[in-house]
Amino acid sequence: MKLKRQNLPQLPAHIARPAYAPDQVKTGIAHIGVGGFHRAHQAAYTDALMNTGEGLEWGICGIGTRADELSMRDALASQDYLYTLVELDDRPDTEVRVIGSIREMLLVGEDGSESVVARLADPAIRIVSLTITEGGYCMDDGTGEFNAALPHIQHDVENPRAPISVFGLLCAALAKRRGQGVPAFTVMSCDNLPHNGDVTRKATLAFANLVDSELANWIAQNVSFPNAMVDRITPMTSAAHRKDLRQNHEIDDAWPVVCEPFVQWVLEDKFNAGRPAWEKVGVQFTDDVAPYEEMKIKLLNGSHLALTYLGFLRGYRFVHETMADPLFVEYIRQYMDEDVTPQLAPVTGIDLTQYKRTLIERFSNCAIADQLERVCSDGSSKFPKFTVPTINRLIADNAELDRAALVVAAWALYLRGVDENGDRYRIPDPRAEFCQSLVEDDDGLADRLLGREEIFGNHIGRSPAFREAFDRNLLRLTTLGVSGTLDLLLTR
Repeated sequence: MKLKRQNLPQLPAHIARPAYAPDQVKTGIAHIGVGGFHRAHQAAYTDALMNTGEGLEWGICGIGTRADELSMRDALASQDYLYTLVELDDRPDTEVRVIGSIREMLLVGEDGSESVVARLADPAIRIVSLTITEGGYCMDDGTGEFNAALPHIQHDVENPRAPISVFGLLCAALAKRRGQGVPAFTVMSCDNLPHNGDVTRKATLAFANLVDSELANWIAQNVSFPNAMVDRITPMTSAAHRKDLRQNHEIDDAWPVVCEPFVQWVLEDKFNAGRPAWEKVGVQFTDDVAPYEEMKIKLLNGSHLALTYLGFLRGYRFVHETMADPLFVEYIRQYMDEDVTPQLAPVTGIDLTQYKRTLIERFSNCAIADQLERVCSDGSSKFPKFTVPTINRLIADNAELDRAALVVAAWALYLRGVDENGDRYRIPDPRAEFCQSLVEDDDGLADRLLGREEIFGNHIGRSPAFREAFDRNLLRLTTLGVSGTLDLLLTR
């Protein structure tokens, strides 16, 4: 049965569906970057709140800035912006649920900048949220400053009333609200990067100062940028997932989303224009997100990178395949226990031993079939956030470096585009060509790679101890292979 509002009553009984009438939902949130994670996380939390009878004024208007979002928008529009969320696990009681919290979607390229800015400037919009990936914040990881030289940023500086970038859109809408005497909205990042609210504030103010310093001052005084820690593994939805939904659940959904059952959201309660009562559906509000985000980013995201490039080189293509290899499981356990845990401050309400045990279980989830390619993607932007802080601390503490250096050595070999079986693959990274140029020649490889401060900062390349560990593990990988290297590392 085609997923549409009129067909909801005819869906099979085991399919959870909105307990509210979609036409009663008013739009109060605009979300830029309607990908799988947003639909499995923030939109799902919002839908859960609406199912309690609350929060119907917080429906979501999706905003797209990329041409490749057109097919998704058209698919969702064809089914009244409803979509199915499918939890994947070995348990028989996992949820299949229709989500109705997204009510509309606009695309800059299709609907025009003016229409998008007008929607963001609408007084009904009180939160603008973001999932634009780590690289979407236009920050130079070497300097920590906003990169104003990027082409789309330069376009918006020269054409502030016809923006195409996220920060151009935000500032144009805030300028319009300021001019009309409309209160500012909250800007809420839901991306996996440390201090995501602080980073969003810095990027927004930096752009605003390029076009209007008075606007920048107004934003600084009137806009909240809460920090958040978000977590839910959300693999790419495949044709097989859609087929399974049709065959086993009798739903014809053009754009479903699949995810693991686990979900977490820790959020600073800093909203200048109100917010949904998300705490009623499991969101944890706190005055300080930092301990939670450091725990999650260093343990989950850092461990993901630690296994993903090694796994890809070994010939695996899914996370659970990698975790079926005892060498990888023991390596990840040691990385988490010996390298990361000593760096973490106590986290209220979290048992770290249990948290790490849960991570191993989540990574090993066969049903979710999380693609290593997804985790490998955009490594040049992920390393500075997920791995470099751990390495810097290890260097400062004169600690063991081999496990962490192996992560970087594996990435260096991965960038060459061929695994141990001779199979070639693409490198999903916006800077793929540049990164591959760093590892083309063996001579001077460590200098070229580790010396890139926009990826590795200014400490790693200057550490003789880390360079030695990197060279040692790169040599082991090229001579012993992944399994031989892990066996040597774990049994010495």
